[in-house]
Amino acid sequence: MKVLIKSAKVIEPSSTFHNKTVDVLISNGKIIEISDAIEAKDDVIIVEKDNLHISAGWFDPTVSFGEPGFEENETLESGMAAAAAGGFTAVGMLPNTNPSIDKKSDVEFLIKRSSFNAVSIYPIGALSKKCEGKEISESFDMSNSGAIAFGDDKSIENEKLMEVSLLYNKTIGKPILSFPKTESISHGGQMNEGVNSTNLGLKGIPNLSEELRVSRDLFLTEYTEGKIHFQNISTDKSVELIKEAKKKGLDVSAQVAVYSVFMDDSELEEFDTRFKLNPPLRTQVEIKALIKGLKDGTIDFVSSDHRPKDIERKFKEFDHASFGSVGLESAFGALNKVLSSVMDLEDIIALISSKPRKRFGLSQPKLEVGVSAELTLFNPEESLMFEESQIKSLSKNSAFVGKGLKGKVYGVVSKGEMVMN
Repeated sequence: MKVLIKSAKVIEPSSTFHNKTVDVLISNGKIIEISDAIEAKDDVIIVEKDNLHISAGWFDPTVSFGEPGFEENETLESGMAAAAAGGFTAVGMLPNTNPSIDKKSDVEFLIKRSSFNAVSIYPIGALSKKCEGKEISESFDMSNSGAIAFGDDKSIENEKLMEVSLLYNKTIGKPILSFPKTESISHGGQMNEGVNSTNLGLKGIPNLSEELRVSRDLFLTEYTEGKIHFQNISTDKSVELIKEAKKKGLDVSAQVAVYSVFMDDSELEEFDTRFKLNPPLRTQVEIKALIKGLKDGTIDFVSSDHRPKDIERKFKEFDHASFGSVGLESAFGALNKVLSSVMDLEDIIALISSKPRKRFGLSQPKLEVGVSAELTLFNPEESLMFEESQIKSLSKNSAFVGKGLKGKVYGVVSKGEMVMN
């Protein structure tokens, strides 16, 4: 298959074509020519779009797909389709499946299943066996099979387990994920603790729940000289704690979920379970602190925190509904709308491409002749209303439906395949 991408502005600082408008010719999955103007041949598929931009393929480091065990939420195929629709050519898949991803055969299964898809799956191995928080998993074997990090996608209440994991994984060199939530503090909480939770009569999840866990795990990281990554932070104090830890020279990184900088807890005034998220939507005070953290580098990158839930889990009484929203398809438009007025486009793209890849030890795709094409095609200026029809995920529990976004993803080219919206 030959693909000719016409008049595309390159957003890739490592490329000699950065900020230039060029034609890109791809044949059998490889970039064979980049120049100002390439003549189209009869056997070439031509891609021409309004205000077309291209960058190295995007990477979301922490997504949830249901398979195996929860295929009613998401299959691997529907999850990869959602990723491609959102412009992501690679995802880090969390181990919250049944059985959990806690041994090398699980890791190898996921990598093999994605090998013939435009989207690559990089498994995150369970920190503990069966994600039960009791006994450390076989992280060495999983790492050798391709696991990029280790975490249980939930709070590790056992301090000794976290300490041992940080120590053990120093030799492996992969990050340990901390899910910053103290269950004894937040137990039963449904939304952010504050004025709105009081008015609605819902039990709140206080900022303290997150900040205690961040503080504890930073102390353990300093003690063990380990490597830690905070999965999704949401409070101003968490930003301050991580900033101070980086000044000390600790090997720490952090990400924020797109929804945490896009909307606040006032969205829950109608008890709409689409906005029941974990971490919970906070206030404008936290949003401003998180955006500042992204601008100054305290927060390293961003995740969609894609969490598909079937209708029986999500659309029910608020107290009993599951936390989470699908987010891959809407991630760029939402992030770009929030940050485009305060950050350059290349810096926004780095938050969903080069920065998470670097932290998780993945090579950054190149935009040059002779390499395999792994590209995202998009228009950063187009305004649109996000609709359910744009969701490729098997589940439709999106907090972004009906929201105005800025930026349209045209599709991806990766592994010799082109997937266009």
